[in-house]
Amino acid sequence: MSRVAGWRPTGLLLAAAVVLVLAEAWFAVGLTRPTPQLVSWVAVPLAVGFAVRSCWTTSTAAGLAPGAKRFWRHIGLGMVFIGLGGASNGVDMIIGWVAPHHVSGVTAAVYLMGLVFMLWGLLRIPGAQRSRGEWLRFGLDTATVLVTVITFAWHFVFRHWERWSGGNTTGTWAVIAIVATGAVCVFAFIKVAFTGTGPLDRRSLYLLALSGGGGATGGALTPLLTDRPYLNGTPVVLPLTCFILCLAADRQRRAAGVEPPAAVRRTRRPFVPYLAVFATGMLLLADAADHGDDVLGVALGTVVLVLLVAARQAAALRDNAVLLDTLDSRLRELVEYQETLAWQATHDALTGLANRRLLMQYTGEALDAGQDAVAVALIDIDDFKGINDDLGHAVGDALLTAVAARLSQLRPADGLVARLGGDEYALVFRTDGEPRALQVLAGVTAELRRPLDAAGHALVVEASIGLAMSTDPGTASATADELLRRADVAMYEAKAQGKGRRVTYEPSMDQHSAEQARTAADLRVALDTGQLRLHYQPIVRLSDARTVAVEALVRWQHPQRGMIRPDLFIPAAERTGLIVPVGQWVLTEACRQAARWRDELGTLEYVSVNVSPRQLREAGFAAQVQATLLSVGLEPRHLTVEVTETAVFDGGSGLEELHQLKRLGVNVALDDFGTGHSSLGLLRTCPVDLLKVDKSFIDNITDQGERSVIAEALIGISNGLRLRAVAEGVETEAQAEVLRRLGYRYAQGYHFGRPMPAEQLPAHMNAAHPATVG
Repeated sequence: MSRVAGWRPTGLLLAAAVVLVLAEAWFAVGLTRPTPQLVSWVAVPLAVGFAVRSCWTTSTAAGLAPGAKRFWRHIGLGMVFIGLGGASNGVDMIIGWVAPHHVSGVTAAVYLMGLVFMLWGLLRIPGAQRSRGEWLRFGLDTATVLVTVITFAWHFVFRHWERWSGGNTTGTWAVIAIVATGAVCVFAFIKVAFTGTGPLDRRSLYLLALSGGGGATGGALTPLLTDRPYLNGTPVVLPLTCFILCLAADRQRRAAGVEPPAAVRRTRRPFVPYLAVFATGMLLLADAADHGDDVLGVALGTVVLVLLVAARQAAALRDNAVLLDTLDSRLRELVEYQETLAWQATHDALTGLANRRLLMQYTGEALDAGQDAVAVALIDIDDFKGINDDLGHAVGDALLTAVAARLSQLRPADGLVARLGGDEYALVFRTDGEPRALQVLAGVTAELRRPLDAAGHALVVEASIGLAMSTDPGTASATADELLRRADVAMYEAKAQGKGRRVTYEPSMDQHSAEQARTAADLRVALDTGQLRLHYQPIVRLSDARTVAVEALVRWQHPQRGMIRPDLFIPAAERTGLIVPVGQWVLTEACRQAARWRDELGTLEYVSVNVSPRQLREAGFAAQVQATLLSVGLEPRHLTVEVTETAVFDGGSGLEELHQLKRLGVNVALDDFGTGHSSLGLLRTCPVDLLKVDKSFIDNITDQGERSVIAEALIGISNGLRLRAVAEGVETEAQAEVLRRLGYRYAQGYHFGRPMPAEQLPAHMNAAHPATVG
C-alpha cells in the first residue's frame, strides 16, 4: 500500500456528506409518516453532481498516471448517466408513469448505460503480464465466484421473481438493474483480488466496490417498501453511493504522484474461490434444513466432503507455494550470480573500472560510429613498484583505486576509463582533434600530481602517457587493437624520455619499438650464451696519476652485429626488465674480478658497479649483494655501487636498500652529480660516500667560466661533507691540471685510460703514465 497525504475534509466531501445526512433523515421521517415525494428526490442531482465533480477533479490531478486518469473519466461519465437515470426515475415516480418502486425501460436503460461505462473503465485497468496458464487459473477463479453469485442471486432474487417484479415489465427492469449493479461490484472485487490495481490506489478501488455494493443492496431492499408507496430507495441509496465514491476519488487524489514501495513478489493464496465454495455450502445447508432431515443429511455430507477435498487441495497448494517460493529464491540468486559474472567479465575487480574486454568493445563501437576522432590514451604510473615495495601492497592497491577514482572524475562525458592490469590504465574518448585530446591529458597529468589519499598516505604520482588518434596518418581503417598498440608504443616512448611525459604516436616509433623488441630478444640470448663482456675504466689519483680503482662497464659482443654500445641495449633492457638479470651478472663478474685483482695486484681500492633504478628497487637487493660478496670472497669495502639521482630522488625502497648496503660496509657513489632533480637535498638523506661530478661540468673547465665555478663549488661541498669527489670525462692534461688546482683528488676519463678488458688492466697500471700532474 502506498503512503498518501493525510486526510482532510474537502468542500466536495463536506457537501456530499450534508446531502447524505439530509437524505437519510428525510427517509427516516418517511418511515413514520407520509412525506412529499418531490422533496426526497432533490438530493439525487446534488449527490450525483458532487460525485461527477469529484471524479473529474481526480482525473486531472497532477502526478496521476494516464491509465488512472482515463479510469476516473470513465467513472465520472458513468455517474453522469446514473444521474440522468436518477432524474428519469424521479420523474417516473412523481408523475406516476410507473408503479411505485418500479422503473421504466428508459430509466433502466440509462442506469445500465452508466454501469456499462463503469464496467468499461474497470476492464481497462492495466494488470500484470500473465502467462496462458495464469489466465486459465484466473478464468476458473472468476467463474467460481460468478457461479456463487448467480446461485445466491437465484436463491434470493430470481426464485422470488413475482414478488420482486410485481408481475409487470417495470418491476422486471428494476430487478435487472439491481442484478447488473451487483455484477459490476462483483467484477470490481474480482479485478482487484486477482489482477491487481495497476496505476490505481487499491483502497480507492475497494471504496468504489463498496459504493456499488451499497447501491445494489439498497435496490434489493426496495420491495420492503411496498406498503409505503410514497417512499423510494433511490433517493437514499444514490446519496450514499455518491458519498462513498467521493471518498474513493479523494483517496486517489491524495495518492497521486506517490511512488508505491518496492514490489515484493509473493505467491497469492487463492482464498476467494474457497470462500465462494464455503458460502455456497452454507446456502445449501440452510435451504436443505427446510426439506427434512433426510435432505439435510445428504446436503451436510456433500458439503463436508467438498470442504475436505478443498482443504486437501489447499494444503497441497500451500506446499507447492512453499516450494515455488524456494525455487523463486534460488532463481533470483542464480540471476544475481549471472549478473555478477557478467559484470566481472567486463570490469576490473579492484577498481571497478572497465577491463580490456570492455575497453575493446567500447573503442570498436566508437570507431564504427565515425562521427568524431577517437583518442586512446595509455596511462602508466611511474615508479609504482617502488611505492608498492616500500609501503606494502595494501597501500599500493589503495593508490591504484584512488588513481582510478581520479581518472573517472576527469574523463570526458562520453569517455571510458579502463584498467589493463598492474599500474596501467586506458582512457578512450571522442574528440574533435589532437589539440583537444592533449588538453584533456594535460589535465590528467596535473590532477594526478595533486596528493592522493592511499590508506592514510598522501601520495603524489607521475604518469607516462601515450596517445594514439584515429585521425593519425595510416589509421583510416585502424582497429581498436591497433589503436591500443600504438598508444602502448607511444607510452613507452614517453617513459624513455623521463617521468610525467605525454607523447603522441608517430609511425617512426614502430621502427624504434621493433628494434628495441629485437634487441631485447637478442639480449636475452646474449645473457644465456655468454655474449656479454665487462670492460674496466681506470679511476686515478690526480697527484700521481696512479690507478686506484676501476669502474665496471658492460659491453655486448654480438656474433653478427659486433660490439654494441650500452646506450643501444640498456634502454631495451630497462623496458623489458632484463636490466635486473643483466645487472646481477655485471655485479657478480665485477666482484669476482676484483677479488682476483686484490690477490694479484693488491693496489686497487675498489671496483665500482652501476646499478639501475629498477634493479635497486628489487626487493632484497642488498641481501643479493651481500650473498655475491660472500660467494666470491670480496670484502664489502672494496665494492662501490653507483646510482643516479633519479633512482633515489623519491625515496622509497631504493633509498632503504642503499642504507642496508651502507650498514654492510659497501660504498655508495652518486653518479652524474649535479644534473638531477635536487642534488643538495639528496646529500642529507642518501648515504653517499663519493660524488661523481658529471662530464658536462668538466668539458669547459679551462675557460674559467660558469662551469669552472660550478666545479669549484662542488669540490667545496664534497670536502665540507667529507666526501670523495671523482671528476668524470677528463680528456686533456689541461683539464686534469685545473681540477688538481681546484682541489680534486680523483678523476677518470679518456686522458687516463679508455674502458678495457680485464686482462689489459695490469699492463696499463704498470706502465709509466704520461699524464702525471705536479
